[in-house]
Amino acid sequence: MAVGIAHETWHLRAACRGPESTLFFPPAVPERREVREAREAKAKHICTECSVQQECLAFALRVREAHGIWGGLTEVERRHLLPED
Repeated sequence: MAVGIAHETWHLRAACRGPESTLFFPPAVPERREVREAREAKAKHICTECSVQQECLAFALRVREAHGIWGGLTEVERRHLLPED
């Protein structure tokens, strides 16, 4: 569980909950680029239909979540939205 999410309630309504939640984070073993891109595309599609996408993205940016897809963006995409330290 991400830092601080225990105090949030939006995640209870997130479309990524359930069996497809594994799409949002890389597997423990290396994955080929095309496999990663396909996994991320599926996860991002789920995000487009999520009623709490904006809250999710705001949370990930606030806590500087370093892993996974949050609010429809990968860690690299979110990094571009953050001010430099």
